[in-house]
Order: sequence, then C-alpha cells, then structure tokens
Amino acid sequence: MFIVACLCLPGNHSSVYSLLHGLPAMENGDIKTQLRDLVPEDLSMEEREELLNIRRRKKELLDDIERLKFEIAEVMTEIEQLTCVGERDDFNIKVLQAFVELHEFADLNLVQALRQFLWSFRLPGEAQKIDRMMEAFASRYCQCNPGVFQSTDTCYVLSFAIIMLNTSLHNPNVRDKPAVERFISMNRGINDGGDLPEELLRNLYESIKSEPFKIPEDDGNDLTHTFFNPDREGWLLKLGGRVKTWKRRWFILTDNCLYYFEYTTDKEPRGIIPLENLSIREVEEPRKPNCFELYNPNHKGQVIKACKTEADGRVVEGNHVVYRISAPTPEEKEEWIKSIKASISRDPFYDMLATRKRRIANKK
Repeated sequence: MFIVACLCLPGNHSSVYSLLHGLPAMENGDIKTQLRDLVPEDLSMEEREELLNIRRRKKELLDDIERLKFEIAEVMTEIEQLTCVGERDDFNIKVLQAFVELHEFADLNLVQALRQFLWSFRLPGEAQKIDRMMEAFASRYCQCNPGVFQSTDTCYVLSFAIIMLNTSLHNPNVRDKPAVERFISMNRGINDGGDLPEELLRNLYESIKSEPFKIPEDDGNDLTHTFFNPDREGWLLKLGGRVKTWKRRWFILTDNCLYYFEYTTDKEPRGIIPLENLSIREVEEPRKPNCFELYNPNHKGQVIKACKTEADGRVVEGNHVVYRISAPTPEEKEEWIKSIKASISRDPFYDMLATRKRRIANKK
C-alpha cells in the first residue's frame, strides 16, 4: 500500500512528517472534499479513510501531549512549593509540625538528633525559615527528651552553636578553628542562666570534630553547584600583591567569598578571598578607573587571610594587605560594591542567636 511504502522508504520521514503536521481538523460532513485535496488521487477510498484516521490519531496524540506537558508543569510548580516548609502561612506551619513529629529523638544526644534531622531535608537559605525549622526541632527534641534542657530556648541556642561549629571546623575557608574551650565558653549561661555540664559540651564538640554533618545533595543548592548560582560574576582587573601588575580575572561572588579565575571555563579558582571581617571602599587609582578595594578595618597593615593557586598547583596564602580591583564601567563598580557589601553584612543567624540568648538572660 502507498501508506506503508511511504513510511518505510528511507529519506521520506521528514516529508511524511511535514505532510501530517499542521493539518486542519476535519468534520465528517466534508471528508470526501478534504480527502480529495489532501491525499494522492491514486488511493482507493479505503486507503484514503485509513490515512485520514492516521492523521486524526496523530492530532489527538499531539493534543494529549500538550495537555500532559501542562499537567507536568503544574505538578512541578507544586513540588517546588513543597520545599518551603519553613514558610509562615498556616498550612506550611502544620506541614512543618507534622514533618518534625515523624522524627523520634528519644535517647539521642543533641548531635545525633541533629544528624538525623538535617539529613532528612535541605535547610532553606532564608534565615527566617531556618529559624522556624530549628524552633520546631528544638521543641520536638525536648518533647522526646524531657529534663535534658531547662527550656526549648536552650536547645535552640545550642543547636545553632553546633551547626556553626560544624561550619567553622570543616569549612576550608575558615582559618580560625575554635578549640573546645572556646566552644564551652561561648555556651555559658544558656541553660536558663545556668551552665550546661562541661562533659556534655566536650562530647558534642568531639562528635562534630570527628565527623561533620552530612547534608543531602540538591540539584540547585549543594556545594558542587556553588559557582552556578552566584550573587554576582564578571570580568574585573586585580592588582597583584607582590608584583604590582594588573591582571584580568573572572570573579564570582557567592557564599560570603570572592573567587577569581583565569578563564571562565576553569573548574578551580586561582584565588579565594573570604569576606569575613573585611570591608569595601571606593578608591582613586591614577592608572585605572572605577576602582574599589577590600581591606580589614580592624587589622590595618596586616595581610588579608586568603589563598591562591600557584602555577605549579601549590595552594599558598595571599600577599595582599588590600585587594585593589578595577571594574570596566562606573555602573559595574557600583553594582559590585553593592553586592559585596550585602554579602559581608552582619550574619542574620548571629542576630537570631543573640535575640534568643537575651530571652534566656531575661529569665534569670
């Protein structure tokens, strides 16, 4: 038959598709007219009707595909919304409460409970959402382990202190690793004005030191995708530390760090500048326009804690007392300064902890 031959001949697939695609819908009343216009004259009536049925089925299939695509889009939107269990509205608060109650923390120390809790989902980026989720965790832990802490505020503060300890001990960008004595000192007076047992704090510290928290990976948020979700990126000129020459580098601002690369295709940065304790200011530079620099306001004249990769692959400390950088235009300079200032502003987590500690102190 013509239909079979046409579909099977090599090289005819695109022409057949063009023939079938975009045909107008046919009503039963004008089948004979449209058949005569749309199919070869040498086909029998049965062959023409069969071809017409194929075309109709194709159109129905395409319509079904479009409906399915729409339904998939709706479902994906709903799935994305399900990640926001830390939102403030009543429904999400109930979902958060039900989610936390699925966890059984009885007879677990606080680090063990946090390992279980943090492995079950990805913490959102917004501080307010994290605050609500950690509040729910603290309430559930105290419910499962009555008498361990004087209040849920104590559990909340210590949980945050443990999370920040995990970051300080295991983040390679943090040079100042807190000792156990510092961790104990930071958590004095948080148990409704009293001190927690030193042995408890030492055990929690050693647990985190020996094994960091494991966080489930996520396609958009995990650390392997750090450079694909930057706060800002672009070409800038950087003045050398020892040798005062200007070099063009690709800069990426993310996670309170400024990374620079030799090429946009490089997988590893040539240098990393942690922005903790740094400030930024505009400067006049006779040789280059649109300049700003990063500096340490508390330790003027000291080398900024940063690292860079040498040509032979060795990672060494940086040599900069200040990092002087030139943007291509005045507008880009202003945008970079604005973005970096936002990145190095006070961490909201410390504000939340300070608020909770004041609440505990007021109970004395």
